[in-house]
Amino acid sequence: MAQIGAGMLVLLGVEDGDSEIDLNWLVAKVANLRIFADAAGKMNLSAIECAADMMVVSQFTLHASTRKGNRPSFIRAAAPAVSEPLYDAFCASMDEQIQKPCIRGVFGADMKVALVNDGPVTICIDSRTRE
Repeated sequence: MAQIGAGMLVLLGVEDGDSEIDLNWLVAKVANLRIFADAAGKMNLSAIECAADMMVVSQFTLHASTRKGNRPSFIRAAAPAVSEPLYDAFCASMDEQIQKPCIRGVFGADMKVALVNDGPVTICIDSRTRE
């Protein structure tokens, strides 16, 4: 079982139409987000600056639509033939950005991920809106 200490869990959902352009923007954004505490306790350091561990898990269910009815639709999620290579490329690029290997989930597997959320920080980032 993989375990990370002070670090970041990235749930990566690949949407139909996502490309390497989206991937490159997203890697830079995530690696440079200033969400780790500095000596004064302020969120001021990036994963790169504090050598944080990172776990990346593929998560197509992030693209669930509950607009109609009570059964979620996953039609916006990219097919595995598209999303798996982008997931692998994201992980490889993140390895370069943070200068160490990120821990990877098993693509398409039914995994059990336990999380202790240390602090009130959960951030959704969408490469389409680029916020």
